[in-house]
Amino acid sequence: MANPRAFISFDYDNNRGERLYFTGQTKNIKTPFNIEDWSSKTVLPQTQWELLIRTKINKCHFLIVLVGLKTATATGVKKEIAFAKEQNVPVFGVYVGGANATTPLPTGLQRNRTIEWKWDLISSAIDQVMKEGKNS
Repeated sequence: MANPRAFISFDYDNNRGERLYFTGQTKNIKTPFNIEDWSSKTVLPQTQWELLIRTKINKCHFLIVLVGLKTATATGVKKEIAFAKEQNVPVFGVYVGGANATTPLPTGLQRNRTIEWKWDLISSAIDQVMKEGKNS
């Protein structure tokens, strides 16, 4: 598939900069894949946000969680992971902002599916998730 669609989940209060850098780097010609960032860019009323996010996640091939130091406590990220799992959308995480393998993870994100921000690792993770869940 030439252009898999990714939903980028991130801690809005603490990792907006990393989300911007991450999605910007996906447009780099050296990146071995193309993704579209379908995450919400604005704060919405809760009911409207949930409907919009469920719909967008359902249109994506996978969800990437940008895991920062405080992401484990981000309510929106936890909900996005749950929405993805409900819709059989594969999920993996990428450590950002100084986070690492000792950083607490949000509920529903597995440690063995959370990787360093290295494009070869991310490319391999995308290859894997494109064979899982709704993509299989």
